[in-house]
Formats: sequence, C-alpha cells, structure tokens
Amino acid sequence: MSQLFRSPFDRHSTASEVIDGVDLSGRRAVITGAASGIGVETTRALAAAGADVTLAVRRPDAGERVAADLRARTGNDAIHVAQVDLADLASVNAFTEAWGGPLHILVNNAGIMMLPELERGTRGHEQQFATNYLGHFALVLGLHGALADAEGARVVTVSSMGHLFSPVVFDDLDYRFRPYDPLGAYGQSKTAEVLLTVEADRRWSSEGIRANALHPGAIATNLQRHTGGLKTPEPYRKTIEQGAATSVFLAASPLVEGIGGRYFEDVGEAPRVTSRPTEFGVPGVAPYALNAANAERLWDVGTTILR
Repeated sequence: MSQLFRSPFDRHSTASEVIDGVDLSGRRAVITGAASGIGVETTRALAAAGADVTLAVRRPDAGERVAADLRARTGNDAIHVAQVDLADLASVNAFTEAWGGPLHILVNNAGIMMLPELERGTRGHEQQFATNYLGHFALVLGLHGALADAEGARVVTVSSMGHLFSPVVFDDLDYRFRPYDPLGAYGQSKTAEVLLTVEADRRWSSEGIRANALHPGAIATNLQRHTGGLKTPEPYRKTIEQGAATSVFLAASPLVEGIGGRYFEDVGEAPRVTSRPTEFGVPGVAPYALNAANAERLWDVGTTILR
C-alpha cells in the first residue's frame, strides 16, 4: 500500500487557509447541495479564488439567495445557479445535457441522512442509496466528457465516517429482505460514494480526471434534521469553515495534483481501520470502501440501474 498523503494542514484548518494563494481564474466548478451547510463555504472559497462556480441545487430560489450573497462577499459575479434534484434522474440528465464546455472541478457535496422510515426513490431503490449514490453517479457519468475536456479535472465526493456503519450489501441494496435501519442505509450510501471515487479514478485518471472522497468532520448543519441535531461532543466538532476545508483542499490545492482514488479526513489521507472506532477522533476508512473489486462491481450495478 502506498504511503499516506500528508498535508501541512489539520482538523483546525479552514477553507480559506487551505486555498490561500491559489488562483482559480479560468476554472469552472459545479457544487451539489451548495445552498446550505459546507456547500456554501465550499462555493465561497472557490469563488473567492476566482473560479466560475455553478450551484447545483434542488431549490433554485434558495440557491439564488445564496449566490447573491456570495457575489457580494467575494466580488465574483461568475456564480450561477442551476436546478438539480439528485433524487430525480430526469433532473440530473437535463443538467448534464445542458452543460457546455469543460468542467475543472465537480464537488459531490449534497446528501440526505438517516431517513426515519424506509422510502424508495429512483426506480424503487432505497432513498439514501438513490440520492447520495445513484444521483451523483448519474451526474458524474453525464459530465464525463466535460471533465475530460478540462485536461486536468478533479471530482471530489463528500462521504462520511458514517460509511463505517455498513459496507455496500450487494445482495440486498434496498432493504427488501433486511429490516430497514436508517443508520445502516446511510452508511451503505456513504460507502457507495467512496467506491464511486475509487472506480472513477481507475477508469479516468489517464484522461486527466482524478477523484477523491472525504469525511468533512462533525459539523452542525441541516443534514442532522432527522437525528435530533449533532450528537458529537463539543471538542470533536468543527465549524462550517473547518468542515469545508478538506473539500476545498481536494478541489483546488496544487499539493494534491496527481493524487486520486483515496479517502481523506482532516485535510490528510485517512488511515485504514480494521473495525469501527469506539471513541471520537480520527475515524479512518474501512478497507471495504476502498476495495477495487467492490468499486468495479458497484459501477456495473449503477450502470445497469441507470440504463
């Protein structure tokens, strides 16, 4: 196994700090879920560095309010809003078909967490798997040509330490045999996002497309609306600015040029763990989330579903 990548930053670093001195003029970025939480800060940091940024959001009205604020704060008028509902393949396909020109940065940031009851989304699949994984998989596939045209693109996917609660259960992706478990379903969808990263990087790195996944840390956002709020003890929490740091680092820092197929946390590559940690701190990454055979299998499953 290759040596873990280390950066000069840590869990206390902010998005502004990790992108300091980086010029993104002429670069185009798309960020899903950019109307709230760390998506807003990720957008702000990239726009402040000169990028042309599109907020890919489910509710364009909310996106427009955020975009207007960020244009004023950054002095960058090249902040756009587009409607993308990851739970609706027609919406995803409409966005990718309308996109023109190269795309240098794609941040798969949107997500849903721990739906209390079993819901089914895209073509009958469990809703968290359908939204967090299938929606982003369709987006990545649809934008493949634009990413290749950039001649040096980055795909950044916001996963979670939640992946440690479940591998992808290929024999029962949609809880048709198992009792529904909100945390297990969330964990499976987050593992799927890491596997998307692994296989995209393997398939497309020769085209200049590098992909990485990350755990942003424990940040109080709308993501926890079904859990009664953030439960992580105060010393282990991050601010929004700290929570966006790893996403921004992977999207823009020259320090990770040529790095791909990896999983990061606290602005550094996460160590592999053999079991789920019982204490807070650096949770690490499960080997099943980086397994090449799992990644290829899931890609084939996703391709079949989207046909």
